[in-house]
Amino acid sequence: MPQPTVYQKIRDAVELIRNRSEVRPEIAVILGSGLGSVADQVSQKVVIPYTDIPHFHGTTVEGHSGCVVTGNFRGVPTIFLQGRFHFYEGYPMEEVAFPTRTVCGLGVHTLVLTNAAGGVNSSFKSGDLMLIEDHLNLMGDNPLKGPNLAELGPRFPDLTEAYSKECLAIFENAAKEIGVPVQKGVYAGLLGPTYETPAEVRMYRGLGADAVGMSTVPEAIVANHLGVRVAGISYISNLAAGLSPTKLTHQEVLDNSKVGADKLRRLLETALPRLIQRPQGANKR
Repeated sequence: MPQPTVYQKIRDAVELIRNRSEVRPEIAVILGSGLGSVADQVSQKVVIPYTDIPHFHGTTVEGHSGCVVTGNFRGVPTIFLQGRFHFYEGYPMEEVAFPTRTVCGLGVHTLVLTNAAGGVNSSFKSGDLMLIEDHLNLMGDNPLKGPNLAELGPRFPDLTEAYSKECLAIFENAAKEIGVPVQKGVYAGLLGPTYETPAEVRMYRGLGADAVGMSTVPEAIVANHLGVRVAGISYISNLAAGLSPTKLTHQEVLDNSKVGADKLRRLLETALPRLIQRPQGANKR
């Protein structure tokens, strides 16, 4: 029996979610390490474990609960992914990107990517939120490698504006309104799972990175391929190696992200209602 194509797999996953939830989301939010509690504020909530969804699998990293949550968030039909799959876990890029392709296949016009990241910019401090202006793909791979999926997008998608300037302005204005200071900068996506050496951090700073992490970039690439606009927010959960006075641990990331989750929730509550007008040419799937 022939194996299903990626497009067929996406349709299978979309069908399951649509059968479980009557909400037709306009916005998708992927919640990074320790940030999953943001979805607690959803009304008319439907929770679907990843393991119930065709071609998904469970999460293995602490701080990623592995559930889809659909409902209304401040009146906005929204789908949240509580956790993600990482390249460093050994999954191929196709599987890392599959949840993103699934939520985009539900017809969302905007994808908000969040993560916990290490601060490389020496002016950043632990606890900051950074709005992502651009990224560096330093993972050594690309989720669009291989035969192009013409049903999903073009062979050579443009990434001149990988992170929507319109979304960036909306989040920046919302942050000012609620009194949450935000930074702006470039996110470097790395393979992991080791944290960076001080020498590597100096190199990444020289390349123009302001924060480093182990996710987000593949998701941004496939969303752009699908014609979905992208916003990105990093919670600076710690300073990167050589800038931090202590050794880095995942527990520190999780502990600090509890504070970040509250800031992120407040920012999303203000900004998401301003994102719901469907942009011209946005995804119609």
